[in-house]
Amino acid sequence: MKSTPLVSRRGVVRSPLIPKLLPKLLGLLVLLSVLLPCVPVWASPSQACPAGMVLIHGGNFRIGSNGFYPEEHSAEDVTISEFCMGQYEVTNAEFTAFVNATGYVTVAERSLSQEQFPDLTENERSPGSVVFQIAQPSPQGEVPLLSWWQWVPGVNWQHPEGAGSTLEGRENHPVVHVAYEDAEAYAHWAGLSLPTEAQWEYAARGGLKDKIFAWGNRYSAQKANTWQGNFPFHNTQDDGYAGTAPVGSFPANGYGLFDMTGNVWEWTQDWYHVGHDFMNHATNPSMADSAQSSDPRDPGVAKHVIKGGSYLCAKNYCSRYRPAAREAQSPDTGTSHIGFRLVKNLPV
Repeated sequence: MKSTPLVSRRGVVRSPLIPKLLPKLLGLLVLLSVLLPCVPVWASPSQACPAGMVLIHGGNFRIGSNGFYPEEHSAEDVTISEFCMGQYEVTNAEFTAFVNATGYVTVAERSLSQEQFPDLTENERSPGSVVFQIAQPSPQGEVPLLSWWQWVPGVNWQHPEGAGSTLEGRENHPVVHVAYEDAEAYAHWAGLSLPTEAQWEYAARGGLKDKIFAWGNRYSAQKANTWQGNFPFHNTQDDGYAGTAPVGSFPANGYGLFDMTGNVWEWTQDWYHVGHDFMNHATNPSMADSAQSSDPRDPGVAKHVIKGGSYLCAKNYCSRYRPAAREAQSPDTGTSHIGFRLVKNLPV
């Protein structure tokens, strides 16, 4: 027998089947919520952002930190306009597409000229890059500062450890051994930009106010690709990786951005200067003048700010796996732990 719909005094059609079907419908919704992948609000498509980018809504925040290193000294009430940011660091596969399309040759693949560098040997002028190597202490147990970095001929983004090494199996890892101008060239080709330091840190915090890490105040090896163990001698690889990890291997932050902590350091537009005093109460600030760049450890050399820390950041050494952390890097030098991601600036 067919059920007869009933009409209430408000004209709403009701059926006697609804009370019977409602529990089953609710059960189906619960089952679908388990079987289907969760799509957070921040991952919703935005017409303003290209594919693979997340819309970062504008706001204000305190940049930097007063609890760690002097160069992080904070600035208050920094305002950021909304922009789009890449969910992931630029990968080897993406950089390969750029090189194939343009024929671009990175800084690490170019020889230095004898005219410009007459004091260097021919070997020292040959193409190459800087690679991390596990440190070996002297018989006295001492390790010279930064002795774990070695310049190796033949190293570049396609051959991350030198001759014989390839990108096979690492297509989805972040591209490394890219100098600042390499990252800038890719950004220009893509019609996008490198982030300012303020944009980068605002996004890295993921909406959390004044937290040490991008996820809270307690360090976790399972939240980011960092060094576990006694740096620079032994990495226990508690997080599963000794070097770079495929992008997106660790949880996203509150804005849906992956690897804003660890994996590789990331280039920003800003020239390096100790502290952020000039950013106090500023809107979309950036240190755009290279003449203002100053690194007390290396006077006279203009450097860019890199952010995010890397797989080499360790508790016992630098602890720079924090949104506020920053380092200085010469724009002509890529290494095995520096990459980048891109932003799209929106009309204000």
